[in-house]
Formats: sequence, C-alpha cells, structure tokens
Amino acid sequence: MAMRKDEVEKGPTAIGSAGRSGELNALLGKGSAFEGKLVFEGTVRIDGKFTGEIVSTDTLIVGEGAEVKAQIQVGSLVIVGEYNGDAKASKSIEIKAPAKVRGTLTTASIVIERGVFFDGHCKMDTSGVPAPTTIAPRRPITESP
Repeated sequence: MAMRKDEVEKGPTAIGSAGRSGELNALLGKGSAFEGKLVFEGTVRIDGKFTGEIVSTDTLIVGEGAEVKAQIQVGSLVIVGEYNGDAKASKSIEIKAPAKVRGTLTTASIVIERGVFFDGHCKMDTSGVPAPTTIAPRRPITESP
C-alpha cells in the first residue's frame, strides 16, 4: 500500500493544509502507472506514475516518490514528489521537500519549502480568487423634516 497507517488515519491533511476535507477520494499507489486524462471531485493522491492531463476544482496531492508528467488544472495542488509540466491552481500550490518541480506554475498563492528543487516559472493569478469587497463609507443618518 502506498500510504503509511498514520497517513491513512489522518487523511490528506498529513501531507498539506490544502487537503482540508480530511477525506481521500482516490489513490494511485506506488508501483502503479496511468496514462490519460483524470477528472475528479474531492481529494486525489498520486504516489505512482501518471502521464497526461488532470482537471478538477478540488485538491490534488503528488505524494513523495510520485512521478507526474501532466498538464494540471485544479483548485489546490500539493507536491512532495516529482512533477514536470504546466500547472494552474485557482486557490493554492504548496511544494514540500523533497519535491522536484519543472515547469510553469500559475496560482493565487504559493508556498515553496526549503530543500525543494524548482526549475521553471511562477505566475501569480488572482482571477480565480474572489476580489476583496470594498465597503462604502457610511453616511450619517439625518432626519427629514
């Protein structure tokens, strides 16, 4: 099995705060390989090899030891393994050691830990995040005669 017992009990939150739901919907375990298009809801973790395209509005975790070569478009992305490609995450990207990332990352919020190998470009895009609301100044209430 690809996940340690403590990771199974804690769910994806053991890897990163992006997987706040605490429930893992699917797992591509170590020793597994898949090529194609992955579309999902919820949280998915890849610990094996994946080549292709990944699309979701939710959370993808590229686990330690994983090898992913894909075009990714998700809500949140956590990378601990090896990733090659262009990724767009509307909410956030977290890259945790000992990750190796090559490509272009586009997101509204990014965290890169010390010890990570990153060779590529990062573009900040807040279009997927709601704009801050502006509060109109209050006018004093006046009584009309």
